[in-house]
Amino acid sequence: MTDLLLPLPILIAFATAILTFFFRKGPEGRWVSVAGSALMLVAGGMLLAEVLANGVQAAQMGNWPAPFGITLVADTLSAIMVVITAITALAVSVYAISDVTREMEAVGYHTLFHTLIAGVMGAFLTGDLFNLYVWFEVMLISSFGLLVMGGKRVQMDAGIKYVTLNLISTVLFLSGIGLLYGVTGTLNMADLHTAVQTADAGLITVIAMMFLVGFGVKAAVFPLFFWLPAAYHTPAFAVSAVFAGLLTKVGVYALLRMFTLVFTRDVGFTHGLLLWVAVATMVTGVLGAAAQTDFRRILSFHIVSQIGYMVLGLALYTPLALTGAVFYLVHHIIVKANLFLVSGVANRIAGGTNIDRIGGLYKGAPLLAFLFLIPAFSLAGFPPLSGFWAKFVLVKASLDLELWFVAFAALAVGLMTIYSMTKIWGRAFWAPHPGGTVPSLSSLPLSERVTLLVPIAFLASLTIVIGLFPEPFVQVAARAAAELLDPTAYLAAVLGGPS
Repeated sequence: MTDLLLPLPILIAFATAILTFFFRKGPEGRWVSVAGSALMLVAGGMLLAEVLANGVQAAQMGNWPAPFGITLVADTLSAIMVVITAITALAVSVYAISDVTREMEAVGYHTLFHTLIAGVMGAFLTGDLFNLYVWFEVMLISSFGLLVMGGKRVQMDAGIKYVTLNLISTVLFLSGIGLLYGVTGTLNMADLHTAVQTADAGLITVIAMMFLVGFGVKAAVFPLFFWLPAAYHTPAFAVSAVFAGLLTKVGVYALLRMFTLVFTRDVGFTHGLLLWVAVATMVTGVLGAAAQTDFRRILSFHIVSQIGYMVLGLALYTPLALTGAVFYLVHHIIVKANLFLVSGVANRIAGGTNIDRIGGLYKGAPLLAFLFLIPAFSLAGFPPLSGFWAKFVLVKASLDLELWFVAFAALAVGLMTIYSMTKIWGRAFWAPHPGGTVPSLSSLPLSERVTLLVPIAFLASLTIVIGLFPEPFVQVAARAAAELLDPTAYLAAVLGGPS
């Protein structure tokens, strides 16, 4: 059963990509995309249920024993990320029915989208570093295609910056892989956990810094984030949403995996550096957002800011802090994707995303205004929404370690986030439209209103559920954190032996 469940989400994504290519010139492709995303969610749910019931699951592809073959492995963190990826893919697939143009569909939007999702799934489930590199490349190629789809000048400019910085990241990552293999003779993550213990500690720390920079570019941490705000506001809104929800989180996941499983010999240095990176990322991201007037640019800088909170959980390296990091990952994927979807509807009915040139959305589209407030308040950390609990856990973990400045920075960034969300609300929703028009959802056909608003309402409801009933989600996050801190079960599942 495990040999089927582990590769199934990846196989469904690739199968959907192939089928949508054959149906790319007709309306069937949209519904194949939605159906494939729904099947991925079912497969991901089954995998998570299996992990929660029976512990870490591992499968050796081709029956080659670890560490010599290709290993797929799902612990609680991996299974959570697969499920949340499928949820995001399903919401964006439905939204794309009305957002993505027929020209984009004809040149392969749905195929690239599901190839990207396959790359994300593969990165979460792989058990060895070389295949993590392969999945990163799958993500890079498909995301670049989605970013420049449409051929606008601003998209091409953003695409060049995006691919150049990510290629530099890839070269660093691949160089680190080569050095790590030269030192240890293995790339299986579980095997590396043991192998690095006998290697030269200084050399391992140097290699860890290469991985930190390589993954840091993909996660968009300070000072490596400047490609993100230059790119995420340029493609179709459905593309922006899936980028905002998932791509940087794969970089965060890679940092969590490597700096809890492999690079743990010099925690004082590596995680101390991560602490300063986290604080700087939070602060610079939120200051950048405060200076913007474009809806998607504000949200893009807030991606950077919120990544800092996730890295903070890793840097503090306590059970509570890692619980907060995992909880924050789940919360932020839902909220950030949803806010980008809201910006797409605002653009459709108000005529743009520059908040100084639009307005009247509260008067003309009160439902959209309500659906904006839920993720916006959650992002800012208002109780009892999911963002409040995520920030609360991380601030509590900082205070437990008597890191008063870190806790203060986290709270101050939260206040600045409130300022940014209030700025969007005041200018785009509350203030009248400069042109005197009243934007209205009724200007859209009924079918478009359904396909655009249902995914937004679905993600908003998840935010409310997580906020009102946080205990089961925190318990699962705590289990994931415990497995990260004590990888015994992970090692046993991959390499065999007692758990």
